[in-house]
Amino acid sequence: MSRPLHLSFNRHGVWAIYKFEIARALRTLVQSLVTPVITTSLYFVVFGAAIGSRMNAVDGVKYAAFIVPGLVMLPLFTESLANASFGIFFPKFIGTIYELLSAPISYFEIVIAYVGAAATKSIVLGLVILMTASLFVSFKIMHPVWMIAFLTLTAVTFSLFGFILGIWAKGWEQLQFIPMLVVTPLTFLGGAFYSIGMLPPVWRTVSLFNPIVYLISGFRWSFYGTSDVNVALSFGITLGFFALCLSVVALIFKTGYRLKN
Repeated sequence: MSRPLHLSFNRHGVWAIYKFEIARALRTLVQSLVTPVITTSLYFVVFGAAIGSRMNAVDGVKYAAFIVPGLVMLPLFTESLANASFGIFFPKFIGTIYELLSAPISYFEIVIAYVGAAATKSIVLGLVILMTASLFVSFKIMHPVWMIAFLTLTAVTFSLFGFILGIWAKGWEQLQFIPMLVVTPLTFLGGAFYSIGMLPPVWRTVSLFNPIVYLISGFRWSFYGTSDVNVALSFGITLGFFALCLSVVALIFKTGYRLKN
């Protein structure tokens, strides 16, 4: 499915899709923003107050503050996937994907629009959750530039992953399968609420095969300067996952995989 390359960037087409996706999020503001914030607040009540008051500091950080990066990452993963996958799946479901594919806009520009909108919503959500967390516990961000870098790269990467998922899914059940049965369990087992250094040696080794560990660990390092794995390795794994998703998206558009089915 080759398409002639555009000599200029179609900013009007990209902006139109981007605005449409952002407007859709605003129409479902309760589901897109309020619900994750309420859920995160409940996590703080249960883990931060009830359990955290009985736990010692983890790596020199109070437990309630220690879980803040993990609580930001948890909805960031799920919302990035949900926003991007639904954004491209719905046109397939109702048949308007044909209008999009026949429009004077390149595949690269389509990806920028959908992934950019999904990543924007996820980043805003992550920052809102950070502000919500500050109401429950005091925490510091030692490396704010790296925090934004990890937040942005993770949001874009999982939005690309969600875009792939939306194209791959043939129905609503498949659209929910990966986020519910794969990503969410891996997040809970990826050190969102604990340090993998607290695990027995065997389970600590097993955890290192979970890619979510590297994402959360690197993000937590930007807050407190401590991490379960080397921060350079964490950033490298994140970049590698981004490159992999980008390659898969390119392959999908090159072959036309499930775009018109």
